[in-house]
Amino acid sequence: MAMSAIPAMPGTSGNVIGLKGIGGHGNVLTGSRHMVSSCHFAASHAAFLILEAGGNAVDAGVAAGLALGVTQCDLVNVAGVAPIMIRMAKTGEVVTIDGLGVWPMQASSEYFRRNHGGKIPEGLKRCVVPGAPSGWITALETYGTMSFGDVASAAIRLAHDGFPADPRFVETIVVNEKKYRRFAENTRIFLPNGKPPTPGDMFRQVDLARSLQYMVDEEKAAAQKGRKAGLAAAHAAFYQRDLARTITDYHAKNGGWLTMQDMGLFKARFEKPVRVRYRDMDVYTCGPWSQGPALGMILKILAKDDVAALGHNSAAYIHLLTEAIKLAFADREAYFGDPRFVDVPLETLLSETFAAARRSKIDPKKSYPEMPPAGVIPGYPRLHAPGPKGDEPPLSPDTAYVAVIDRDGNTFSATPSDSSYDAEVVPGTGMVPSGRGSQSWTVAGHPSEIAPFKRPRLTPNPAIALLGDGQAVMPFGTPGGDVQSQAMLQVLLNVGVFGMDLRAAIEAPRFSSYSYPSSFEPHEYYPNRLSVEARVPAETMRGLEALGHDLAPWPDWTRQAGSVCSVIHDVKHGVKTAAADPRRASYACGW
Repeated sequence: MAMSAIPAMPGTSGNVIGLKGIGGHGNVLTGSRHMVSSCHFAASHAAFLILEAGGNAVDAGVAAGLALGVTQCDLVNVAGVAPIMIRMAKTGEVVTIDGLGVWPMQASSEYFRRNHGGKIPEGLKRCVVPGAPSGWITALETYGTMSFGDVASAAIRLAHDGFPADPRFVETIVVNEKKYRRFAENTRIFLPNGKPPTPGDMFRQVDLARSLQYMVDEEKAAAQKGRKAGLAAAHAAFYQRDLARTITDYHAKNGGWLTMQDMGLFKARFEKPVRVRYRDMDVYTCGPWSQGPALGMILKILAKDDVAALGHNSAAYIHLLTEAIKLAFADREAYFGDPRFVDVPLETLLSETFAAARRSKIDPKKSYPEMPPAGVIPGYPRLHAPGPKGDEPPLSPDTAYVAVIDRDGNTFSATPSDSSYDAEVVPGTGMVPSGRGSQSWTVAGHPSEIAPFKRPRLTPNPAIALLGDGQAVMPFGTPGGDVQSQAMLQVLLNVGVFGMDLRAAIEAPRFSSYSYPSSFEPHEYYPNRLSVEARVPAETMRGLEALGHDLAPWPDWTRQAGSVCSVIHDVKHGVKTAAADPRRASYACGW
């Protein structure tokens, strides 16, 4: 089936948002029916097949999300996390589903302070309840039209029959080979024949296929009572029946904390999105249980600046954005946490008054040499506890992303995650129960300090933007840990302020600050570090150094800069555009 890829040339695209022809970066995928963009080509095709079969954006997005847990199982786990955002065209309401598990009832920060010097070691003790399966099923039962079996079919086939290992997948396993070798089951799966796979090798996960098929079989057994009864059975298969029993028995025998009660009590929850107005855009993110609101905080800090006048990726532009990022991330560190446990002053953090006060801290002639102090909010403690200083930022323990817009304009945006080398694969399941406890703190009083039933502060944060006063809808997101919000910011401004077509916006050189404690254990800190892709002009590099930034150039097209994927639906013209980041194995398709 042919897919249209129409050159985005000046003068030929009218006023279609996302297809303005500015940037000269080749072809933009266009169509009028449905579009998907994700961090792996097989996942994008899985979603496309669902759309072609009559499924909606939610059905397709879940299919892609499950497939990402197979084809990018080094960085995404079927039993990991999956924060989701959905906008149904009929109502225009944006909702989020956390897809994020909680610490087991036995967990405590004091345990780690007493037994591990305040560290959260890799292994079973950093596992939280898996949130992704519940997130996917909750999305399906509320907004989808298909069964779990329908949308899981591609993931099961890819797991059982295998897929050719791509170079990026192989690189992650090679870099983390010693970590995989610590755990027998991880070694067996990820180091077949005792060594990492090579590009092109067929990579199979038979146990994972069997686990997903068990959920499908349980659904089918209950399907005579209706679609929702079937989905409930698939959910119970994971959280209350054999899979839960296998996971918790393994934890009990090997020093983990997860119990059947922890699993059985869990259900992904709907959360109110955070909305920020910037120019003619409405930007929606997840709440402060993730880093999502940091994007809105940065936009609020920049609200009064004519960023376009500074020149795209000029030294002045990169400096301003970097300093705004530092300020927002300092406030993220001081105030963000699970709102069920912590009073997060979000209204103040997103207020014009607070943003103006933060903007006044930016010196246009000099970078702040460390993480700035958090903004003062009366009645709230102001934590300022940077972690240990690091020498070089490591490759981020990563993530993936999928965006879908269907024929009716329904929108799906999700960022599934969880690596397979920092905790143990439970034998017989092919899954690593979420090791996302790595994004908690053991520091007493920290807003993201470990507590029973509390969620870690998540880096994965999908977003949806309404562009041109609602003329277009744009789901967007990326892997990249703490780089996520920064990469998303730059792509959003490239489209909404600089008028780039979507492909040019994604392919433009990017930069990232590291001047804050990492969200990942051991929360290392790189004062004043600024990484910039080498394609940025030498004049800009010299200008940034003159402003005092500790400049560390990235190689061109580095995966460290994230892998932004997006779809834009121009409601007025009925045209959809999609693009996927060439920095990884990302792929967009549709027509």
